[in-house]
Amino acid sequence: MPRGRGRWAAGIAALAVLAGAGTWTAAAGADGPAVHRQDRMMRFDGVPIDTSYFTTGGTERRPAVLIGHGFGNSKDEVRAQAEELAAAGYAVLTWSARGFGKSGGRISLNAPDREVADVSRLIDWLAGRPEVRLDAEGDPRVGITGASYGGAVSLLAAGYDKRVDAVAPQITYWNLADALFPDGVFKKLWAGIFVTSGGGCQKFEKRICAMYERVAVTGRPDEAARALLTERSPSAVADRIRVPALIVQGQSDSLFPLGQADAMARAISGNGAPVAVDWIAGGHDGGDPETGRVRQRITGWFDRYLKGDESTGTGPGFRVTRTGGVDSTDGAARTRGASSATYPGLGAGGRTVGLALRTQTFRNPAGANPPGVSAVPGVGGGLSRLSSLGVGLSMDVPGQYAGFDSAPLDEPLRVTGSPTVRVEVKADRGDAVLFGKVYDVSPDGTQQVLPAQLVAPFRITPDRQGRAVSLTLPAVDHRFDAGHRLRLVLSATDLGYASPAEPATYTVTTTGPLTVPTAPGLRTAAAGLPWWTWGLPAAAAVIAALILLTARRRTTAPAPDAALAEVPLQITALSKKYAGSADRYAVRDLTFRVEKGQVLGLLGPNGAGKTTTLRMLMGLIAPDDGEIRVFGHAVRPGAPVLSRVGAFVEGAGFLPHLSGRANLELYWRATGRPAEDARIDEALEIAGLGDALARAVRTYSQGMRQRLAIAQAMLGMPDLLILDEPTNGLDPPQIREMRDVMIRYAAGGRTVIVSSHLLSEVEQSCTHLVVMDRGRLVRAGPVAEITGSGDMLFVGTAHEPADPLVEKIAALPGIGSATRTGDGHGLLVRLDGATTPELIAELVRLDVPVTGVGPHRRLEDAFLTLISGGPA
Repeated sequence: MPRGRGRWAAGIAALAVLAGAGTWTAAAGADGPAVHRQDRMMRFDGVPIDTSYFTTGGTERRPAVLIGHGFGNSKDEVRAQAEELAAAGYAVLTWSARGFGKSGGRISLNAPDREVADVSRLIDWLAGRPEVRLDAEGDPRVGITGASYGGAVSLLAAGYDKRVDAVAPQITYWNLADALFPDGVFKKLWAGIFVTSGGGCQKFEKRICAMYERVAVTGRPDEAARALLTERSPSAVADRIRVPALIVQGQSDSLFPLGQADAMARAISGNGAPVAVDWIAGGHDGGDPETGRVRQRITGWFDRYLKGDESTGTGPGFRVTRTGGVDSTDGAARTRGASSATYPGLGAGGRTVGLALRTQTFRNPAGANPPGVSAVPGVGGGLSRLSSLGVGLSMDVPGQYAGFDSAPLDEPLRVTGSPTVRVEVKADRGDAVLFGKVYDVSPDGTQQVLPAQLVAPFRITPDRQGRAVSLTLPAVDHRFDAGHRLRLVLSATDLGYASPAEPATYTVTTTGPLTVPTAPGLRTAAAGLPWWTWGLPAAAAVIAALILLTARRRTTAPAPDAALAEVPLQITALSKKYAGSADRYAVRDLTFRVEKGQVLGLLGPNGAGKTTTLRMLMGLIAPDDGEIRVFGHAVRPGAPVLSRVGAFVEGAGFLPHLSGRANLELYWRATGRPAEDARIDEALEIAGLGDALARAVRTYSQGMRQRLAIAQAMLGMPDLLILDEPTNGLDPPQIREMRDVMIRYAAGGRTVIVSSHLLSEVEQSCTHLVVMDRGRLVRAGPVAEITGSGDMLFVGTAHEPADPLVEKIAALPGIGSATRTGDGHGLLVRLDGATTPELIAELVRLDVPVTGVGPHRRLEDAFLTLISGGPA
């Protein structure tokens, strides 16, 4: 698609089919400028496409960024990144792809004339915005990013539309046929999940649905299936993608493994464009997506190649996140980066490792059952990060595989890339379908771990049997320790793939060593020191500063209010501006009161002001206006009344070599208060740690560390306990235990304030709520009142109400708001003067197919309604 006037004319034609009035909404900003969101339904070829446009206002020209979402999701998934980029000086446009969210049409898997053409039309729209920088008439300065499905469309758009200036695809595919049909073997488990997450076969374009069902029945992809997926893959336009590309790929990814990123990096760099490759710890199988770091790197990439900021560093040419042991303070896998100036590919620094040269025979069972196990979608991510610690999930069925071991390693070996091996394969009938993997085997042979839980399938046709063939095994980054062995396994079955249903006998002979890449140019960053090597001196400095601050401020505190002497917390007209801002508030005119015995939940979306409020309440920062009184005493940094307040902030550190009890005793001594005031035994009884108190903290589970941190906050049995996200990182049983801890603590007449994003937990554990949005109080009161009082009703409907109908209901006299429920089978209606009978009469008049009306009981939907409908 050429630049210039011809493309601009096409853009004008496309703009003629745009429809729908935009709706502007202020979006929460962090400490930067206010971000505004405009929701607009556009129509392309008669198909509605739901979009959101994010800017900080003003008319200064700025580059634009498009963000695509992952498969099965919608534009809501990328809202946070859109707001961040908008605050960083970009005009950001997100959209729900065809067949997802509120957009219409069928899923066509990024067809050039559908989903990819939609992106070009979105670029047309950006070209007409007065605040978007133009390179030429009709040609905006624009970059595209997105994960998975959204990552692929960013590459495709760069190939089909020359106006794209930079891309940052994440955990995506280069050739979808190679990803789902590697070496002609059907990746059945992931393909099924792919179709299901899209809403079922009926949601797809008919050709795609027919193709999937055909391959799923036969278990073998045909040429037509490969051709269909290949033509909708970025590889189809490989020679046209000539823009700077930051390629982020997951190590824990059996859907789109590292080989897909390698192919795109080689093609794009071969076209002369700058390329950087980043292997993150997570992926489609789970694990750590490194969201914050990745977003920062993408922003830096666009700053350099869209804003033209030469001073911005784009990071190394290649980076890989590595796991190196366990953090003794919290039990999490330690990660650090290794990098090199250029991307080495998957075969750099090849080193040979000898294997036992022998012949083995094994069977493919009838029906390919029971299958071996290697990659299980959604399971491998966490395990892959701990593979160096002897943790893994894999199973090979006896009699269904061949194994070939190396000698014990004389020294550690770091493999970075794809190992290769040459073998000779024979089958007594038809194709031989094998699944290759390389295990890390412990010196005593009792443990074998499959790095990243990855396996590579191979289809050896009769014409290739009986002679040596080269097999490329999964790309990984893994350290094999000295004394360990490498074990090559070739299995006849694997849970994630389709194997021939007919029984067969396979014979495999190794004809050479295993060649493993070592990427010698990589340098691993130094590991940080444990926090306690510097934490104690830092803590001493903080305590000294607080003592000085206390001495200076106590004399200026207002007199106590005797009328509030029995009130745990009274906040009045509290305000706090963002740093350096004259008129932007993190918290504004906030007023509420908390009584004894209450468990109060502090709720609000990101940017609502919750954390700022808690920091002011704990005396860490001072308000700009208003006041906080705890038991009648004004709160100031260092105020004596803060001795009646206990606080838990997620991520509390402990000395790992000391027991739980010793850590608490040491902490209490550091406060300088009498030992008899600690009431350690009472706090520990409520926390429920039992015999674990005598063990070193480094042996604790995440749940136990959380309870120990809360026990620390409860030392001295403070009358007011503040808990900030106390359930983060806990599994459901641990969350239930934490809920019991809060309820038990408040049962003695004390008060608990908890800030949490888990609405279901808040609903079960809290007695009262304070809901904030954009720094202001939205609602305060008992949980039952907010979720089920007469002003919040659930209206059941026979089918999903259309947008115009919902808008009519919301505009009725006496109605505060009306929104669809998450499942689409009803409405949440907030009354603002109207009665329930009046509402029902109006619904009947509007021909709404009402199936029932009653009080609303779900906190989640009530919360979304209170903050004006929740996420866009």
